[in-house]
Amino acid sequence: MARAIAVAALLVLAVPARLTAQCSEADKVALEALDKAWSVATRSGDRAYLENIYAAGYTGLGGTQTQDRATVIANAMRDAEANRATPGPVATSDHYQIACTANTAAITHRAVFPAAAGSTNAPFYTRAIHVLEKAGGQWKVVSSTGHPLADAGILTYMEMDWNQAWKTRDGEWVRANFANNASEVSSATGMIENKAQSIESYKNDKNTYESLQLSGMNVRVNGDMAVVTGINHVKGKDAAGKAIDRRVRFTDTFVKRDGRWMVMATQGTDIK
Repeated sequence: MARAIAVAALLVLAVPARLTAQCSEADKVALEALDKAWSVATRSGDRAYLENIYAAGYTGLGGTQTQDRATVIANAMRDAEANRATPGPVATSDHYQIACTANTAAITHRAVFPAAAGSTNAPFYTRAIHVLEKAGGQWKVVSSTGHPLADAGILTYMEMDWNQAWKTRDGEWVRANFANNASEVSSATGMIENKAQSIESYKNDKNTYESLQLSGMNVRVNGDMAVVTGINHVKGKDAAGKAIDRRVRFTDTFVKRDGRWMVMATQGTDIK
């Protein structure tokens, strides 16, 4: 168990401290729900919802082209009609980072577009950034942009997914994302685990986790190989209820196979 204990990687949206200080967790939950409802409305072609959520002066950036309110709604109607005729995979949004005040908000998240049914292709990943303002008591989207994720971004989010898998004892994530000949070196015992052993370790973990944090992460990509380094800081309790407070410096090695990044090796070292 090289990662030793899961951590939550942060892709921090760059916003002033005075903005984040005024944003409650309840506000963030509501804004995430709004963003997901907006996605559903866009996919289904709900014109009334879209005309209500886009501000009159909306400006969006897609690639190198800007879009006004009328254009973005028209494009959503066209795409929804095409999707009704030929349904495609439904994208999901996750890893939200939200900052807001009483009247302004910035939302960023990953979007995952799965491969078509029966395809062995890797999912397609993008990141979206939205700016909203409150007018008349309702949130309105004033600007939005997005971009495909390069390999470094894909790997950064993959570390976040990996952390979540450990936290939830999701051995199936290991099965899907570890190469068959992957190895894991435990920072606690120094023992080496193969893929099958790692799957069982994740499923049988008895620790509980309270605080999960990643810092100092560095992603280096060289062709179809990549190395990610960083520090895991975790607080929680072990099976006996004893407090856990550890920092582990880790090195994760990935290989790209058939267009998909896979974990090849992982090793961690306790920082005393």
